[in-house]
Amino acid sequence: MESDIEESLRKRHRKNPFTGDSSSRKQFEQLAARPFVMGEVNFMQEEDIRLETTRARFSNVLKRQGELTERLSRDSDKTIFERLQKEFEAARASQTEEICLDGEEWNDGLLATIRERVHMEADRKALPGDANMASGPHFQEKITYKVGSKVICCLEGARIGIQYETSFAGEPCELYHCVLESKSFLEKMTVLEHTIPFFLPVREAENDLLSSNAMKFIDYVGELLQAYVDRREQVRLIKELYGNQIKELYHSLPYHMVEFVLDDSEWLQGNSKS
Repeated sequence: MESDIEESLRKRHRKNPFTGDSSSRKQFEQLAARPFVMGEVNFMQEEDIRLETTRARFSNVLKRQGELTERLSRDSDKTIFERLQKEFEAARASQTEEICLDGEEWNDGLLATIRERVHMEADRKALPGDANMASGPHFQEKITYKVGSKVICCLEGARIGIQYETSFAGEPCELYHCVLESKSFLEKMTVLEHTIPFFLPVREAENDLLSSNAMKFIDYVGELLQAYVDRREQVRLIKELYGNQIKELYHSLPYHMVEFVLDDSEWLQGNSKS
């Protein structure tokens, strides 16, 4: 009889091994759940690895862009800048008058007058010597125009030069140049050369604005340059003021996209004191 009872108990235990042992049942449940938890951990680790890989590639691209920018500015851009700067300085040194314009004084009519003047000057210089000397005194006038942070000069060869003066917090920054030309007074103007950073959309602005509204193009380029300088200097200030709290900082060449990573230890320490 006892052997039959023991055999019955063994059969019941094989069918349901956790009936009489709650701790064994909990162990089984934990084992059953473990592959799912490990899968989550592995997935998070893979995501972290992918993010780090992407960050490393992005950092490498920015480094290469910086090297390219430095090389370009070191070679042809500097040569163009030095040549145009000398030309603008010579034009302002030989000027007979500088007119400061404000508000509505800077308009399409004035720009048309400047265009007409540069072409008349070019035509006069193309005349034979005696006819050239016989020209009226108004041809001898050399006027430059100052419109806000822009200086507009009449350059040799029927060209109009615009010098852009940038600033930040009241302090002067870089000078930039843009030279426009047209084959005749009636033809549209084009950008002949400039010293504007290559990553700013000057060609796009030329295609969209210059042929239809040259004054708007000149103003827009000035706004584009000043906005670029403002963003760049703001990032520089962030580095100077909060450099010890910033672990990593990335930015695009025009500074219109900025990403930074805070140092958690510095941030937590600073907030714990407040």
